[in-house]
Amino acid sequence: MPTLSSLQRQIWSGSLPLEIRLAPQDCRTYGDSFPYLVQTPRLSYLPFLILPLHAFFLSSLIDPTVVATEGWLEFEGVPLKSHYPVGLLYDLYAGADQGGEEGKKEGRLPWRVTVHYSDFPDSRLWRQDLEGNTAKDGFNNAVKEADFLRNGSARTMMGMSKADQEDLWRSVTRHDLDLFNKINNKLLYPPGVTLRHIPTRIYLPAMADEATTQPIPEATADEEAAPAATAKAGHVRVVQSLIPLLGPQRKPQTLGSALKTMLPTIFPSSRNPILAQPMLHGAVVPLLADLLDLSRVASYADGFLHITVIMMG
Repeated sequence: MPTLSSLQRQIWSGSLPLEIRLAPQDCRTYGDSFPYLVQTPRLSYLPFLILPLHAFFLSSLIDPTVVATEGWLEFEGVPLKSHYPVGLLYDLYAGADQGGEEGKKEGRLPWRVTVHYSDFPDSRLWRQDLEGNTAKDGFNNAVKEADFLRNGSARTMMGMSKADQEDLWRSVTRHDLDLFNKINNKLLYPPGVTLRHIPTRIYLPAMADEATTQPIPEATADEEAAPAATAKAGHVRVVQSLIPLLGPQRKPQTLGSALKTMLPTIFPSSRNPILAQPMLHGAVVPLLADLLDLSRVASYADGFLHITVIMMG
């Protein structure tokens, strides 16, 4: 049986093949350019590709003076959020059981996305900078939020040395698990601090959200706005709640017990998937999985369990 540490290494070894094409309206030969092919870690972020993409497509751009930070990526008309990990984006929009019958078979690999250098969607995406500070700040803010949820305050992250904070970000940009664990363990096991909650976000794509017949409390739901033309494909509801370590009957919290509490309409059973399944890192997770163990080995680098809901049938 795999150990928790070996499971973590398997998760960190996960990657996705991307085929990135230049948008026809930005291409001087109207889309007749070679695609950019890259194998990128699931735990990585799209802003890491900004500079190499610009260098690769520069000779094909209608406007060769456009700067790299004007670049943004989309999938089937949906702008891809730069502060979401690549693996989460894929699971949301192109993974197994997303995107109709084709997606139900095997997902969509390589993942074919489009890079644009015009009409930046400022209302939906964060503009990046050449130094990577926007991506870094977004990551650090997520880590602080996870720390606050976990311990009741963000003092652990805020009290870290500058060197440790830089090493945490460096472990993500370099995809260095050993360096990551060295710093992250200080966040997970701070001396004298009692763990309170498990940082978790549940993502409900269009199909799952439509299946929710009872309203989600406003305090735990964040519906991401989308233009009417892409609302169906790009609609995602993010559900977040305080999840204690112990579930019903004071037993250790399982993924199923947490989902049943947060989304009882979609997860009426805490033991068996009836209407939907939870997906994490591209794999369906058993509802009986211990949530604390799961968070320690399967959280994304920002400290959150980012779980996508996949409807069954």
